[in-house]
Amino acid sequence: MSYLTTGRRVLITGGTGSFGQTMVHRLLDCGVSEVRVLSRDEAKQDAMRRLLGDERVRYYVGDIRDYDSVLKASRGIDYIFHAAALKQVPSCEFFPLEAVRTNVLGSSNVVEAAERNGVGSVVALSTDKAVYPVNAMGMSKAMMEKVIQAHARNNPNSATTVSCVRYGNVMYSRGSVIPLFIEQIKAGRAPTVTDPAMTRFVMSLADSVELVEHAFQNARPGDIFIRKAAACTVGDLAEAVCQLFDVPAKLDVIGIRHGEKQAETLASREELVQAEDFGDFLRVPLDGRDLNYSLYVSEGEFGDGLTEDFNSSNAPQLGVPEIVELLKTLPEVRAELALRDPVLAC
Repeated sequence: MSYLTTGRRVLITGGTGSFGQTMVHRLLDCGVSEVRVLSRDEAKQDAMRRLLGDERVRYYVGDIRDYDSVLKASRGIDYIFHAAALKQVPSCEFFPLEAVRTNVLGSSNVVEAAERNGVGSVVALSTDKAVYPVNAMGMSKAMMEKVIQAHARNNPNSATTVSCVRYGNVMYSRGSVIPLFIEQIKAGRAPTVTDPAMTRFVMSLADSVELVEHAFQNARPGDIFIRKAAACTVGDLAEAVCQLFDVPAKLDVIGIRHGEKQAETLASREELVQAEDFGDFLRVPLDGRDLNYSLYVSEGEFGDGLTEDFNSSNAPQLGVPEIVELLKTLPEVRAELALRDPVLAC
């Protein structure tokens, strides 16, 4: 991580989650002087403290909904990874205001605290569900993106660079479907799928961390970075897990849950018109125009006619054999296979 040098201090909001823990390990390996973990769950913090046993990690019990919590945790910090969020789609459907309080107002607190404390850069984690959102979680994440872009637009001379990364399903992250499939298989039950034909983007935690690192190294205020991810159907994913654990691929179809879409979109056609291609990554730059639209219309600000979104239906599709190979790269899956049969883990 070339943007990090010895002596840097980093804050991770939601640092006890799947992404946060992976990033903590990466940062410690890079030799940072201090990593601060801000989260609400003291039990997870205690478990993480005992597991790591590293004095460079400091734990702050607090909530991003409380501005003072974030302000205190971000004093003297160089970089912030903002991962704290409500992520469960059905839960946010039943409690949409809670999604607003955490994902929108909480994110605003992170940005404002970073600005006040002179933090160099903030990267916030968004989701494909923020594009053409149909559920409360996606809508709240879309608003988080707007909060970050508005900060960049309204504070052009700020010393704090705030940007976003947007990605789809992170394999084996908290609340993702793969651990559920494995739990059901271990219990002798058929994996439950909402709709076998439903498509989703898939990427590893390592890929998501690499996307964040890319943003820290290349971000301009208000940028949104997207990793070009492959996709698969939910049915093929479940079948791949069954194949890996050597059980019949019999699925229990339960129907689409509250707020789910048949396919997810990582970048809209409107964004792709302006996007910059970085090979594995896309940058969607901030639209920095002010409200004097007539000035820009007269100068001919028009798109190039691109009409197709980048979604999980038209993205490169992984078949069952490719998904199996991808699953084998996940440490958690290998650990589960080793418990079941050491030969299968090879």
